[in-house]
Amino acid sequence: MRTHRIAGAVLATALLTGTVMAPAALAAPPATASAVAQSAVPFTAATATRTADGGHTLSWASPAGSVTVTAVTSPDATTGTALGTAPGTGSLTVAPGTLPEAGRWYFRLVPDSGSPLVVADRSLGLASARNFRDIGGYRTTDGHWVRPGLVYRSNKLSGLTDAEQQRLVSQKLTLDVDLRNAQERRDDPDRLPAGVRYQVADVVSLAHGIRFHDSALMTLAEAVAAGLFSGSSDLGQSIGYPFMVNFVGADYAFRDLVTAVATNTSGATVFHCSAGKDRTGWGTAVLLTLLGVPRATVEADFLASNQYTGDPKAVELSWLRAAYAEVDQIYGDFDTYVREGLKLDAATVAALRAKLLTD
Repeated sequence: MRTHRIAGAVLATALLTGTVMAPAALAAPPATASAVAQSAVPFTAATATRTADGGHTLSWASPAGSVTVTAVTSPDATTGTALGTAPGTGSLTVAPGTLPEAGRWYFRLVPDSGSPLVVADRSLGLASARNFRDIGGYRTTDGHWVRPGLVYRSNKLSGLTDAEQQRLVSQKLTLDVDLRNAQERRDDPDRLPAGVRYQVADVVSLAHGIRFHDSALMTLAEAVAAGLFSGSSDLGQSIGYPFMVNFVGADYAFRDLVTAVATNTSGATVFHCSAGKDRTGWGTAVLLTLLGVPRATVEADFLASNQYTGDPKAVELSWLRAAYAEVDQIYGDFDTYVREGLKLDAATVAALRAKLLTD
């Protein structure tokens, strides 16, 4: 695959910084009827939502006859506060005041046959980092589930209060991966609890040169045309997303992100940019796609930034799809992007799956 060098750092920097950014197949195989039927975790759907008054609403679907629900303060806990038993496909409301205040409540759903599933509201309720949320709790195409409490996505962490930092400590956060550029990091340095390791994975770093996998001018022209056709409200973002795939420097950043998540065995990881929606949005899409989460679910997670940021126009689906289209344009498929673009080996992908997916 040819790598093109673009003379003139001005063009590259304008495209890639600031608001203009403003072996075998590695992706999980498609689901088969037998694979889903034999899944140890029988749930086909499950959610937990914290209500405005402090309660929780739980719902699930499974072929089990009944499901017993227990509230726990750690995703690994097996005992906690018993909340009741309901049908195999059903729901349960946890009234405000039923559970004492905790860093975060998880809910262990135990079917009368098959393995339990743990779910939780995605948000940790951090006022200074509204887009801080769990990427776990999604079902894959082959019937596994992404474990909660291990990987979080977020906006910048420069404004964390002491109480918010303590909440992260309670969730065993041990690694922070920062996707922002040097200026952003200088202007708003992360404020982290003691003991949390900090790692930079700068998506727009020029440390590896100004290099692209395909013609930058062609990518620019195609991105502008696609943005105009889709009615994008921000052409800068329509341009930026394909360049997160085409720019060689971004490959290093996203490879480092995936590797960091896969190899952090001592606790939970958070990764973030400034708003937690664009560079973080593509990083999350890469992780979830590697885990085998369906594209429709990945897109729903991406669009959830509109809800968490309180800005209904924070992201547009056409932007994410432009990045996937660039993957297909340059590499032909996502697996090849993972191998030849991100240069992730099968062992790292296997470690990621072993860590984040239910058995």
